[in-house]
Amino acid sequence: MKTKVIYPGTFDPITNGHMDIITRAAKIFEEVVVAVAASKEKGPMFDLTTRVEMAKRATSHLPNVTIEAFDTLLVNFCHQQKASVIIRGLRAVSDFEYELQMGYANQSLDSSIETLYLMPSLQNAFISSSVVRAILKYRGDVSHLVPQSILAMLERH
Repeated sequence: MKTKVIYPGTFDPITNGHMDIITRAAKIFEEVVVAVAASKEKGPMFDLTTRVEMAKRATSHLPNVTIEAFDTLLVNFCHQQKASVIIRGLRAVSDFEYELQMGYANQSLDSSIETLYLMPSLQNAFISSSVVRAILKYRGDVSHLVPQSILAMLERH
């Protein structure tokens, strides 16, 4: 049986930190689904279609990675995808506290779904989509923070 994992997030936009986790997960698991959340409540800078397209461009070199949009409970999305593992990234203690709560909430909804946490490489540990958005807002250079394949999309925005 193949191991299919879900790596969920808003990916607003996808960053080198996300790519670090995706690339490492793709080496460990047979199939990785990058699940781009609609996250209307967060008021993302980029619309869902654009975020999905950015993720597709950034991961096009990874044959076992697919991109899917979702607007449902993560556990329900896992059921739809027939996946029993959720991958999450941890950069700092503050991430751990939030992710622990989410992991427990998901486990309360379906105890058969496991959550695995990966830490990004040290050079990517400080990168977040919110940092990238703040730099973009003031037209700063984000080329060292995001995949090169999405730079043109960011510049058009």
